[in-house]
Amino acid sequence: MSTASIPLTTGTRSPRTHAPAGAGLRGTLPHPRRLIEFGPHEGAHRVALRAGIAMAVPLGLLFAAGRLDLSLYAVFGAFTVLYGRSHSHVPRLRMQATAAVALVAAVVAGTAICTLPGREWIVVPAVAVVAVGTTFLSDALAWHPPGSLFFVFALAACASVPATAAAIPLALVLASASAAFGMLVSVVGLARPAARRVAPTSWRVSFAEAAARLGSGLGRRMLLVGVAVLVAGIVPTVSGLGHPYWAMVAAVAALGAADTAGHLLRAGHRVLGTVLGVALAAVLLAVAGGAPVLLVALVVLLQMAAELFVLRNYGLTVVFVTPLALIMAQLAHPVDEWGMLRDRTVETLLGAAVAVAASLAATALAARRRRVTTELRPTCGS
Repeated sequence: MSTASIPLTTGTRSPRTHAPAGAGLRGTLPHPRRLIEFGPHEGAHRVALRAGIAMAVPLGLLFAAGRLDLSLYAVFGAFTVLYGRSHSHVPRLRMQATAAVALVAAVVAGTAICTLPGREWIVVPAVAVVAVGTTFLSDALAWHPPGSLFFVFALAACASVPATAAAIPLALVLASASAAFGMLVSVVGLARPAARRVAPTSWRVSFAEAAARLGSGLGRRMLLVGVAVLVAGIVPTVSGLGHPYWAMVAAVAALGAADTAGHLLRAGHRVLGTVLGVALAAVLLAVAGGAPVLLVALVVLLQMAAELFVLRNYGLTVVFVTPLALIMAQLAHPVDEWGMLRDRTVETLLGAAVAVAASLAATALAARRRRVTTELRPTCGS
């Protein structure tokens, strides 16, 4: 039946029309085969190589100095190298400079929070604020990869590692130095004359345009990620799970897609990838036997593997990211391995579930709002 056959009069509600039960939900569900689909390679080996070098050098220096307990600060600064992967050198450098400022700020803020009493309750709202704020910045500054994931990860992880006030300036210096080195690695290709002849890619920055989108999609994304982080952080903190930040990171990761179907797909990838990744981590940790040089080598190789697949299949990426995150945590602050593996699994399931619930609730609320608006809309010219 066409909408023209439904009589509408000014100031009255239209007769209700109902979709079949579950039709709306079915419309948002991604097809299961999307879990195993692979995208194109698109020169991922170059990004992986840059990431490997940007990680290996600062970690190697810390290993030589016997200070791998500071490795988290260096690693999160090195994440700068991951930005602007599809851009030419100069626009990439400019994008990375903006991302580096935010990454270093997140590292320093997390380290500072770690020194405060009651940090486990301070970090949850702090991460929510960072998630909301960097979601806006990501849109305004056209970051690629988009979203708040790395900044949430940096703040929450650094806030979870015991530290004193003396670590704050160390965190600032190490994160800044690693970020600067990552930027250097990203533009070293300009030494080739052929690279200098490539037309620069476009990188458009506009805070005004982002602010104008606050009343629509961007504002909803910011609200969604903020609420999800709060819930995902509060539940494990109240229940006493060992690493609440993993639930917050999982929630943000699942909500990194553009729509509800994407959220569900990312949550599925996150859960399946984590289960396989935890198994891989158990094997790698057993093989490494706590040897620092082997753990450093594994961090570098796993980061490179993750970059090879991040645009091809996110689930496979998470298989490598999971042991990467766990080994990073062990380098900075060794804990019981089996307890860590358990917490990673449980909290990822929790974070993904919170993200899915939040996304579906937001979708249902938006659909209800559209129905009400349609029912109250007067007929033009009546």
